[in-house]
Amino acid sequence: MIGKFFHKPEPEQSDRVPPGQYLTKGFPVLTYGETPDVNIDDWEFRVWGLAIPKTWRWSDMMAMPQHDFTKDFHCVTRWSKLDVQWTGIRVTDFMSQVELDPKATHVMQHCYGGYTTNLTLDEFVREDNFFAHTLLGEPLPPEHGGPMRLVVPHLYAWKSAKWINGLEFLDHEESGFWERNGYHRRGEPWAEERYSF
Repeated sequence: MIGKFFHKPEPEQSDRVPPGQYLTKGFPVLTYGETPDVNIDDWEFRVWGLAIPKTWRWSDMMAMPQHDFTKDFHCVTRWSKLDVQWTGIRVTDFMSQVELDPKATHVMQHCYGGYTTNLTLDEFVREDNFFAHTLLGEPLPPEHGGPMRLVVPHLYAWKSAKWINGLEFLDHEESGFWERNGYHRRGEPWAEERYSF
């Protein structure tokens, strides 16, 4: 596998590639379960919990400020892809439309297909996090989380939920799917926070 699909980073890339990672020549697709196929006409996104409940449709999200992002992407399965080009909506712009209870400290991402993953509110509301709907200039394909996914570049990719359709704000930490199944509660690549054991 090494050599055909992956290669070791060059020394000058050591400040961008976390320990134990290899660079991929493509963009691997790793998914547990079926891949949801959601039409943008049917897509919706909602918030609840310690936030005033609200629902957005696709057109509502597209009316928000749109930005291009070029970010490195690190998977817990030891591959990294540098300079991935996305288009989407900054989390900070989205959150300006959310009325949040000051007691909220955590957020659970909910997705079409039933996937969940958790973040602290501080990890979630960062300037470099965004909701992506475009990858390399094309609509985000279902296998990569389309029509929309969250991208959290500073954590392993399982925290960047594919097929996202909601946020539940909490006053405590709850574990999402992979966190309940042995993955680390945070997932910071530079600390190799892969597993909880």
